[in-house]
Amino acid sequence: MTQPAFQTVTSADGTPIAFEQTGAGRPVILVGGAFNDRSTVAALAAALAPDLTAITYDRRGRGDSGTADDGYAVEREIEDLAALIEHAGGSAAVFGHSSGGVLALEAAQRGLPIDRLAVYEPPYVVEGTRARPPVDLVDRFRTLLGQGRRDETVALFLTEAVDVPAEMVEGMRAEPVWKWFTGLAHTLPYDAALCGPGSVLPADRLETITMPTLAIGGGLSPQWLTAAARAVADAVPGARYLTLDGQDHGVLNQPEALRPVLVDFLT
Repeated sequence: MTQPAFQTVTSADGTPIAFEQTGAGRPVILVGGAFNDRSTVAALAAALAPDLTAITYDRRGRGDSGTADDGYAVEREIEDLAALIEHAGGSAAVFGHSSGGVLALEAAQRGLPIDRLAVYEPPYVVEGTRARPPVDLVDRFRTLLGQGRRDETVALFLTEAVDVPAEMVEGMRAEPVWKWFTGLAHTLPYDAALCGPGSVLPADRLETITMPTLAIGGGLSPQWLTAAARAVADAVPGARYLTLDGQDHGVLNQPEALRPVLVDFLT
């Protein structure tokens, strides 16, 4: 298989969006969530490439993609995805992981030409599964980042946005991955803005999605995340829910577990 080549497309506001493409067959765009760029979904792209044309990209503000001078808006990320779909030939399947799944769902309900949609544990909070994230998270992230407090921004995201126990976060600070997390801290307001205040599942908007949709949860994932995936499947007309046994939210590290599910659904 040939090595993926670095390329860019230009989004509607002029922002360059970096991507790589590998494989053959119908195109699928892989959308990472928080703390992800195109490198973290590259292994999944390689796993899918024998059957699909897999496109990985740096969401704006990450890796080699640019950031708009006038601040962040969810609409700009949807335009980025639209530019990639146009490059892919005018329509494509989309797989979104975590908040990347939220972005994929937002793009689908706003009418982008997505022919099949798969999402893995979009982090909505279903009533009764956990406390909702505070509604002022985006502002608090921006305040901390404005003060150069990237470590605290990451810790706040992990504990209050995605419900990681504080003692586990303290342990993560000593791990090599913490440097990766702090390097992407400036993009955490984007993920929080995508999910919206309180991470409420927008059932009224999801019910307007018309393309075949698969929502996936991990058998080892926290219950609130699998409940969110089930709720997405319940909200999108005709959607299906699937449990991936033996997997948790870090499924991108196990691409061979995702491969048969996605190849079966997307082809």
